[in-house]
Amino acid sequence: MEKIVIFDTTLRDGEQVPGCKLNTKEKIELALKLEELGVDVLEAGFPISSPGDFNSVEEISKNIKNAIVCGLSRAVQKDIEVAAQALKYAKRSRIHTGIGTSDFHIKSKFNSTREEILKRAAQCVTWAKNFTDDVEFYAEDAGRTDNEYLARVIEAVIKAGATTVNIPDTTGYCLPHEYGEKIAFLKNNVSNIDKAVISCHCHNDLGLATANSISGAISGARQIECTINGLGERAGNTSLEEVVMVIKQHKSLNFYTNIDSTKLYPMSRLVSETMGMPVQPNKAIVGSNAFSHSSGIHQDGFLKDSLTYEIMNPEEVGVDSSKIVLTARSGRSALAYRFQKLGFQFYKSDVDVLYDHFLKVADRKKVVEDEDLSELASEFESSKKMQKAES
Repeated sequence: MEKIVIFDTTLRDGEQVPGCKLNTKEKIELALKLEELGVDVLEAGFPISSPGDFNSVEEISKNIKNAIVCGLSRAVQKDIEVAAQALKYAKRSRIHTGIGTSDFHIKSKFNSTREEILKRAAQCVTWAKNFTDDVEFYAEDAGRTDNEYLARVIEAVIKAGATTVNIPDTTGYCLPHEYGEKIAFLKNNVSNIDKAVISCHCHNDLGLATANSISGAISGARQIECTINGLGERAGNTSLEEVVMVIKQHKSLNFYTNIDSTKLYPMSRLVSETMGMPVQPNKAIVGSNAFSHSSGIHQDGFLKDSLTYEIMNPEEVGVDSSKIVLTARSGRSALAYRFQKLGFQFYKSDVDVLYDHFLKVADRKKVVEDEDLSELASEFESSKKMQKAES
């Protein structure tokens, strides 16, 4: 099996979500938990962006023992020097530098030419190599970059010393087959591609970030850049928990990661609470409804065999157990199950009677809770005792 390197950018790209700014203490706490989770590379921040971010990257570098600590920079000499300074205490450091390569960026953002950008790309890697042997180059907006030109840029930066080449779908525009074909094109058309690891950094503007990242890995990428809960600029980044569980569930991919999946749910909750950013209930893997069943048909199948409606065990991702949620769509088997959980033992004929009363409550409420069931059960048992006494 081949390893997929997990590059976590929750503390950098994830923090770019409006309202999710973290202080240094919060960043260190999350960094240590991300290291426990098993991430290989921890992008700690963008050191030149502010004194606070510089300090956070520096302090994280002092505290992390196993993961590679990475700092972001633009293709600007001062950026790279400041990133190197912030990373000086790291046991293993990486400078992540790069520049936009699509014509949108070259013409509109830089008012430049392809040849000039090619020179700047190689130059920024050369500068970074003065401080560390581990240099990652990002070709911003690679998703919309002409493949022939992108191959020239990647070849040049590897020649300059880049050990990882990041192929971002910055705007989340690519379809999975297109992104996979782009990675395959680089594998087949960059003469020195064997000297670097190809990395996927996909955004979720069209909801395709995870699919694109997996497609990229299938086509030859061996690093995926992602965030907890899919946090990130605009619609977010590739979700770490999603790619990890796709890889774990699909053994046929022949990939593995170092992530301890049983820590995914607790990590998700910690990030959510620290950043003040709720996780949508229907979020894959870590949403509150990810292992909940409310439809009668689903509940009946699940209670007979969990594999009918669950492709993974909740404990695998750190969730205590699956949930049977009672609504007006629930059936008798789910009702009987929940009564049993509460300590009530009813015959099938009893459940049939109780079910009619249950539906009346369910039509009034969105979800029928345990106290509602206890009340129903108590009323039913009292009624049965009265009937028995009268007879």
